[in-house]
Amino acid sequence: MGSTYTVVLYGTDRVAMEAAADAALDEARRLDDLLSNYKPTSEWSRVNQRAAGGPVRISEELFQLFAACLEYSRESEGAFDISVGPLMKVWGFYKDTGHLPHRAEVMTALEKTGYRHVHLDAAAQTVWFDRAGVELDPGGIGKGYAVDRMVEVLRRMHVETALVAGSGSSIYGLGAPPDSPGGWPIDIRDPWHPRQKAADVFLKDMSLSTSGSYEKFFRAEGRIYAHIMDPRTGYPAQGSVAVSVVAPRTIDSEAWAKPYFVNGRQWAAQHKAKDFRVFFCQDRTDHPCAWLQ
Repeated sequence: MGSTYTVVLYGTDRVAMEAAADAALDEARRLDDLLSNYKPTSEWSRVNQRAAGGPVRISEELFQLFAACLEYSRESEGAFDISVGPLMKVWGFYKDTGHLPHRAEVMTALEKTGYRHVHLDAAAQTVWFDRAGVELDPGGIGKGYAVDRMVEVLRRMHVETALVAGSGSSIYGLGAPPDSPGGWPIDIRDPWHPRQKAADVFLKDMSLSTSGSYEKFFRAEGRIYAHIMDPRTGYPAQGSVAVSVVAPRTIDSEAWAKPYFVNGRQWAAQHKAKDFRVFFCQDRTDHPCAWLQ
């Protein structure tokens, strides 16, 4: 999935901990084979290759993940959209090159984007696209899903204290380390001063995911264009710089960080779940970063 996964464990049995860490990383590798759109042989890529031609039968695991993605899309009013693949490619963010496309290119990609073009049949366990060129992109959810599955592996192997991270942007703290009973201490980066922190959190059986315009971007014609796309307009979202979400599940914190970023601070404050905490950084100089109430 184009990501680096790390596992930190505390315990008294070194052999058991190493076995648990290996099992968790093996799970990440399994999910890479399932979800990566960088691998043409993955099940996810197979869907992108074939689903416009008719229904494609898929594994129960991938079907349930697609169903969750469509639900996130509906609840976020389309700000999260699993079908954003054509837009990511036309803007050059698929493989981190980045370039300013012509408006006609954006409009063409936008015609192939929209979660409503993705159809699931629960009885047949199939997925199909009603338009050619639709392409699903796991970039907004894959890491969070993988981290949660890795944590499940650790729990099954009786690990009580661990920190699991996908690329450092999707993190889950299981239990609490001995020197920090409140949870795993995690710094939230200051988007304007990378070596400074804007806030800190303690994760105890909780996750943290961050979406920031400083992660992947390029400059063109005097403007900065970041990789967090508004799938409804076809252009990178403006007005936000970084959003961090603390939630019980990493799949939720990662998925919701994008629509909060895209739809803006006021929408995020009105729509965040009661058991979420959201740290929002706006593109402004007066009080730019704060926890949402």
